[in-house]
Order: sequence, then structure tokens, then C-alpha cells
Amino acid sequence: MKNSINLINKTFGRLKVVALSKNNSFKWVCKCKCGNTVEVYQSHLLRGEIVSCGCKQKENHKNLLNMKDIAYIKRVQSKKLSKNNTSGVKGVSFYPRRDKWIADICVNNKKMRLGYFDKKEDGEFDLHKEGGHSEFRILHHKDNTGAEIQTSLIEAVKAHPNITIFTDHYAVEIITQHHLGIIVTRHTPGIKCFGAYVLNEKTGEVDTFLSKVTVMATGGCEAVYRNTTNPLVATGDGIAMVYRAKGAVKDMEFIQFHPTALFHPGDRPSFLITEAMRGYGAVLKNQSGEEFMQKYDPRLSLAPRDIVARAIDNEMKQRGEDHVYLDVTHKDPEETKKHFPNIYKKCLSLGIDITKDYIPVAPAAHYLCGGIKVDLDGQSSINRLYAIGECSCTGLHGGNRLASNSLIEAVVYADAAAKHALNVLDRYDFNEDIPEWNDEGTMNNEERVLITQSMKEVNQIMEAYVGIVRSNTRLIRAWNRLDILYEETERLFKRCKASRELCELRNMINIGYLITRQAMERKESRGLHYTIDYPHAAAEKK
Repeated sequence: MKNSINLINKTFGRLKVVALSKNNSFKWVCKCKCGNTVEVYQSHLLRGEIVSCGCKQKENHKNLLNMKDIAYIKRVQSKKLSKNNTSGVKGVSFYPRRDKWIADICVNNKKMRLGYFDKKEDGEFDLHKEGGHSEFRILHHKDNTGAEIQTSLIEAVKAHPNITIFTDHYAVEIITQHHLGIIVTRHTPGIKCFGAYVLNEKTGEVDTFLSKVTVMATGGCEAVYRNTTNPLVATGDGIAMVYRAKGAVKDMEFIQFHPTALFHPGDRPSFLITEAMRGYGAVLKNQSGEEFMQKYDPRLSLAPRDIVARAIDNEMKQRGEDHVYLDVTHKDPEETKKHFPNIYKKCLSLGIDITKDYIPVAPAAHYLCGGIKVDLDGQSSINRLYAIGECSCTGLHGGNRLASNSLIEAVVYADAAAKHALNVLDRYDFNEDIPEWNDEGTMNNEERVLITQSMKEVNQIMEAYVGIVRSNTRLIRAWNRLDILYEETERLFKRCKASRELCELRNMINIGYLITRQAMERKESRGLHYTIDYPHAAAEKK
């Protein structure tokens, strides 16, 4: 892969670029005036980051490009962005921005092992194929890959001597200049994060955690919907905190609904029937046992998730039914049980033998493509604050995530954020002037029914009005209902001591508002956002 810009022989302060790194095509080998050699990320050079080569002159390494150099770089970047507009990629609807460039970074980075993935008898990895994929390319661990990766990471974190884990703690707000009495707006330059106010759930007290840098890795927000495959703690807490702190949040309208969550009324979250099952050969059918995907896409049951979810939604509404079926009974029973042991066990516990019976499925909220806007190093618009994983918006997914790409994104951006944070950490100090959390005059909330009922209302509003198919009328109704809940909850928050439930409700309302507002602002259908008032994608700007 070629580097995006040729910087050979260009000088950045005391550093002169002499070669492209052999190990990373987005790094350059630079020679310092002191004689030392150092490999530097291209993004650090172009932004004028201070880079240490081991000598004592790191403060003089700042970007000293002349105007001619800057004009040259802008011209090259402009051509690169135009060339890499991937809005026409088949099966995926993207934004016209840096998607291809970001995708190249993710594909060409080789990262640590995150779990034990299944292999074939010949020792090669047993790769799966999922919706929208043209190749078998997905590493997996049976049918619970995410759990395997999570277990491996948790074990690594617990074993690390420099990591302290605080259980039963819940972040309430990130700390910025606002908490020093300075007025901060969305137009305020140089907003800084100094740490977070964190609720100790065992004591009920809000503690002050100061930091040099802070990383948001708080996951998604799908619990704002009634039907979701995600844990019910996925209430968008990190995104809501950054939004309240006046940070940039974007693309919140792009909510991915997984087409095949197990339909079993009363289950929340819904059990996920992995997309790999359709890659394995399972077929979608209506309640009459008829296939229907041929009416919607030539790729049939292996079309991308947004197409399949809308197809199922349309079939259910036309027929007045609350689910469809996934049929895998034509496959070898023993192979099916071998590949999908957890799905087989779960369904069998409900009286469904997937080797003989159809699996009842319906769409459920599954993944957020938007979130906290970050750059290539995972930096948010708030200084000293990074965001990685589902809570971030990197641009990799555009308006529609392909299955399993988020795992690649999380690893690559976590690595980039860690490296960048280590490179700049010495510049920062702890801000010792931050006041303690002030809850004077508040009382314990004895009426939890106010919170639980409001949570149910948020779920119902989002499910009914801001779901798979939207309209101006539905979005306006959601906006008005959420506004009432917002006013009620803010009054409650000011009157009562902070609790996890109250903070989650507050965050859910903020997230619902963001999804609804940004959906209203998009006057087209693109990717995961589909509205009957603007059923087509807007023409791309040349």
C-alpha cells in the first residue's frame, strides 16, 4: 500500500524525512539534527506534534513547514480524498470522506492475538462469510467470537501490574473548564478534559478522578431501543457525557438493526442468531414457509444487514406478523451443531431443535456507526480525550457497517490512541484546581418508579418512531416526546443524589435526542438511515 503523501526530504523542525518505514506505510523514517533516527507517524508530522528522538531538543521538533509545503500537502490530500470516495462500494453505503484511507489502515495493521479462533483440520483458520461479504474472511470462535475476545482481554487486563480496576463505579460527567467556572460552548476553542466525576455505587459518593489523558471505551447505545441484542448497560453513557461537555458527536442516525435476533417475547436483550448462520446456508422464510429475499436483493439472505432488516420489517408489516423464520434444517445436523453449539443449546432450551425446526427471528438494534468524532489517532474534539470502539465515530463504517469490521476498527484505533497518548503524555499535568462534586441540597430518590417508567417510555418512543423505517412525522413526534422526558429528568437530576439508574436515564434521553435530531437533519436515505419522505440517496458533491 502506498503512503498517502510523499514527504521524502521534507524538513519538520529538527527532523528531516529520509525514507518510508518498512514496517508501517503510514510512518516515516526521520533523521534528527542530533544524528538520531526515529520513525514518526505521518499524521504527527502534518499536525506538528512534538516527537522525541531521544535527544534533548524535542521542544524544537514542532512542525515548521513553510507555506509552499503546506499548500502542496493540501493539494495532495484533496486529490486523495476525491480518489478514495467509496460511496459507490457495492453493498455498503458510505459517506464521501476518508473511508477507503481508514479502511486501508485497518486492513494493513497486524495486531495482537485476541483469542483462540477455530481452525480446520489442515491447520488453516476456518473463515466465515457474513452479510455483504464477497469472501470468506472472518475469524471466529464457534458462535461466540465476541465472548472469546472479551474473555482474553479481561484476563490480560487483570494480569497487568499497572492496571487498577474499579468495580461498581460509574462515570457521571467528564471534567472540563466548565467545572472551573468558565463558560464553555460548542464554539469554544481548546476545550480540555481533566478527568471524570465517578459514582462509587457502594458508598453513593461521587469521587473526582483526575487524569492527564482520558479514554472513552463505553460501547454503544442500543439499549435506548426496546428490542436490542446488546447488554442493557449499552445506554450510550460515554457519547452522552462528551455531548454534554460540548464535544463533537456525529452520524448518530446510523443505527444498525441486526436482522436475525431470536424472537422470544419477554427476553431483553434478545439472543443473537449470528449472521454467520446465513453465510453457512440458512435461508429466510415467512410464516408460510416461503422464501422472500428474492423480492429485495439478488444476494438473497446474504444481502447486507440494512437491506435484510428492511426486507424483514416490510414482510412483517405487510403480513401483520411479528417475526419471520430462519431455516437451516437442510444442512447436515452434526455440522450445524458443531458450528453453532450455543445457538443450538439456547434454542433447544426453548423447545426449538434448529436441525429440525425453523428459528423464529426479528430485527433488533445492534450497532451504532456514529458516535464521538475522532481523528486517525482516536482523538476527540476535546483535548486530552480519546474515544475508541463503538462509542467513537472514525469514518471506517461510513453509513453502514459490514459484519465484524468493528472488531478490526477497535483493535487498530486502540493501538493508535495508546501510541499517541504515550507520545504526548509528558506535556500534561494533573489539574489540582478541580472542585469536588457538589451535591448539597439534594436528597435520595425514593421513587424509582419515576426512573423505570421513563426508561420504558424512551424505549417505546425510539422503537416506534426512530426505528428501521422513519418519516418526518414520526421523528417530530419522537422529538416532542423526548423533550418532555428531558425536562422532567433534568429537574429530577438537580433535586436528587446521583444514582446509576438516574444517570443512565439521563444519558438515554440525550442519545435518543441525538439520534432523532441527526436523522431529521439528513434529508435523504443512506446506509442504515431510511426515511419514506426521502427514499433515495442525495447526489454526491463532486
